[in-house]
Amino acid sequence: MTSDASAAADPLTTAEDLLAGGDIAAVIRHLRVEGDALLLPDFVRVLRDAARGMGFEEMVAAAERVLAALAPADVAAAEAAEADAPGTEEQALALYEFGYECVEHGIAYLAVRPLREAAEREPGVIQIRTELAAACERSWQHREAIAALRGFDGELPWLARYQVAFNALLAGDLPTAEQEFAALPEPEGEDRKELGLLREKVRAMLVRAAAAATVSAGAGGSDGAGGSDGGGLGPKDLRGWQFALTGGVLLTVSPYGYDAGMTGRWAMVGDSYQACAEALRRLGVVLAARGLKPQTVSLLPDRDSEIIGLAAARYFDLPAVPFEPDRTDTLVVAYDLNAAEPQILAALREREPGQILFERATDWTDPPLAAADVIGFLRQAVREPWGSAFRMVDGEVVETEPDARPAEEIAAELAGTEPVDDAGDGQTPPDPDAVLEAFVSAVGDSWLSARREYVGSPGPVPSSRFL
Repeated sequence: MTSDASAAADPLTTAEDLLAGGDIAAVIRHLRVEGDALLLPDFVRVLRDAARGMGFEEMVAAAERVLAALAPADVAAAEAAEADAPGTEEQALALYEFGYECVEHGIAYLAVRPLREAAEREPGVIQIRTELAAACERSWQHREAIAALRGFDGELPWLARYQVAFNALLAGDLPTAEQEFAALPEPEGEDRKELGLLREKVRAMLVRAAAAATVSAGAGGSDGAGGSDGGGLGPKDLRGWQFALTGGVLLTVSPYGYDAGMTGRWAMVGDSYQACAEALRRLGVVLAARGLKPQTVSLLPDRDSEIIGLAAARYFDLPAVPFEPDRTDTLVVAYDLNAAEPQILAALREREPGQILFERATDWTDPPLAAADVIGFLRQAVREPWGSAFRMVDGEVVETEPDARPAEEIAAELAGTEPVDDAGDGQTPPDPDAVLEAFVSAVGDSWLSARREYVGSPGPVPSSRFL
């Protein structure tokens, strides 16, 4: 390899080139993959310059404190002798504050390294470890979060013990979650209400997990229960784990790339009228399996939700009404809950009797603040059927305009569309209605019974995604 090629492949050189080009998003993506290959001062310096480019002055100041603590007189000398540099309380505090700023600015995955370094310098400070565990949790590194807390030499406080139980669930380690929850007392003191909600979240997850674990793991659903995800809360039981963690029943697993990294989720998908109609049909299968008969369809105010909500009202022959938080016995329909206003999501977290929340296209990489009771499919990015689309025109790819027809007209077309079940690439085990019905029957007593919580992790079933 030539020296030029070596330089081009060097992670620090690449980071500096991206900074020089002003591509801050690319810098962050690069550090996410290659950050651990940089010396700690270089890692912090690159992040500092990226933060400066974004105008994040508090993060810049925190990075400057780290660099000063690591090498108060000569940064270059510290870089050369980093392995021999002693850890200090000052360094630990600076690294902790910098990691905290990374978490606050939405890059928890880049907070893990400085917080881990801080914990190594001050292993007896529990606050550093709980922040490290929080950063690991947000980065979907749940076993690392558990290890960070269990590495503490002392009795863990209540919140840290909750973190262990919660992350054990997200890691798919049910025995550890059950053990830690059993030892987690009812909280006391002025924070008991807030902490009680956290404890209840774990309790509800464990109840749902116990129900989902009873669903047969028969491969391919040959016994009518295993389905395309294996069942039994196995390593590919996407439907089971989605239910255990969020309380949502997943209608459809992706029939593409199942054994090539997707495990039932989509990365990018162009939705269609036929697929939306199939989702409404499968929603009907779920409702019928539990004998649920909502009296109305509640419409959320964003256009996409209004369209599919009106279509659902036509499909189920129910009156469509505006969403009201305290309305009971209603089917609340959303296309993408991330498009809903914060006050609506806050209201949806509190369950009303007979209220069922259906979301057509759930973003599994950025989940909504209120988890749906029924999920059409899990995707990273989606183009709704009536939105803009890319078409080939005269040999060139052009973006078409969104459908400007009134929502009622589009909904009428959708409600009248024949459902189509996409067979996919033929590599995904079958998932017929009988499998979905059997799953709902098995978990039904624990469904629609707890708050609709925010769960920011996909859990123990991995899928490929775009960074």
